[in-house]
Amino acid sequence: MAGVNYFRRDVVPFSVMIVMETLNVGLNTLFKAATQQGMNSHVFVVYAYGVAALVLLPSPFFSNRSTVLPPMNFSIMIKIFFLGLIGCTSQLMGYTGISFSSPTLASAMSNLVPAFTFILALLFRMEKLELMRTSSRAKILGTIVSIGGAFVVTLFKGPRIISGFSPSTPAIMQNQSLSSKPSDWILGGFFLTTEYFLVPVWYIVQAQIMKEYPAELTVTFFYNLYVSIMAAAVTSIIEPDLNKWKLGSYMALASILCQGLFGSCLNNAVHAWIIRIRGPVYVSMFKPLAIAIAVAMGVMLLGDSLYLGSIIGAVIIVTGFYTVMWGKTTEETVEGSGTGDLESTTEKVPLLRPLQR
Repeated sequence: MAGVNYFRRDVVPFSVMIVMETLNVGLNTLFKAATQQGMNSHVFVVYAYGVAALVLLPSPFFSNRSTVLPPMNFSIMIKIFFLGLIGCTSQLMGYTGISFSSPTLASAMSNLVPAFTFILALLFRMEKLELMRTSSRAKILGTIVSIGGAFVVTLFKGPRIISGFSPSTPAIMQNQSLSSKPSDWILGGFFLTTEYFLVPVWYIVQAQIMKEYPAELTVTFFYNLYVSIMAAAVTSIIEPDLNKWKLGSYMALASILCQGLFGSCLNNAVHAWIIRIRGPVYVSMFKPLAIAIAVAMGVMLLGDSLYLGSIIGAVIIVTGFYTVMWGKTTEETVEGSGTGDLESTTEKVPLLRPLQR
């Protein structure tokens, strides 16, 4: 019996988290490949979230039959609409950032989420700060280090460590390397930083919604629906040319379907399950793994070049990330509370991944 519990609590979550992080990076990589073949990033958000909403369409009907849930009233719908507004802005920023830079940069910058979450938690008085305690000083130092690492990744590209595909390289995408122009790197970093600043805001709003209406699938359905509609409105203004709405390649279609099915549905469900049995800290510890996966996939499959600045910045961000996590874990251990305020915020919002919503 002990062996079964160990397998369920340790082996299965560990294996699944590695698969999920690989899947997330793969979705970003597939999106990057599709944009290089002409797919518009704004149109992608419209279609991908539309697919997710279509898949989750039956969920509100099951929720209405529940005698435990409160009725879906106007106040809850407005809050979900606001959640969708934040998510739509975040997604448009994120995918635009990837199109300008690379999945590797997106994976590195995603480690800013704990730092931004800590800052917002302090502002909203959801996190304690006692300068006399080592744990509090560690969280402050980790936050500063993480943000500094993000500046390094964005502003310092450095010499090339691994070159992308050359025209003579017999690779699948040798004629279309996904490496970005140096002039686009800073712009991509700006968009990605904005995205990962909005993620903690999303967490806070989502936490309030889940307190009132704890039905994950139903909230996710309306969230995806709102994001798709909002993105469609924005895209119709930015891209009035209807030709931009056409999917010009099978790569674009595959990217949209995979994002809708695996990104917005499967990934969120898996993270919700693992958070329930192991907690959000366990899930967060796998986030830096995305950097190594993104680098490997970008270099081996897509012809991305690897630069010294990305390596140095990623190491700095990961160091700051683990410093914040150490401070948080130490504080919870001392207080004996099991889960702190910041973790309880994220624990109630399993609908969003480091780089997917």
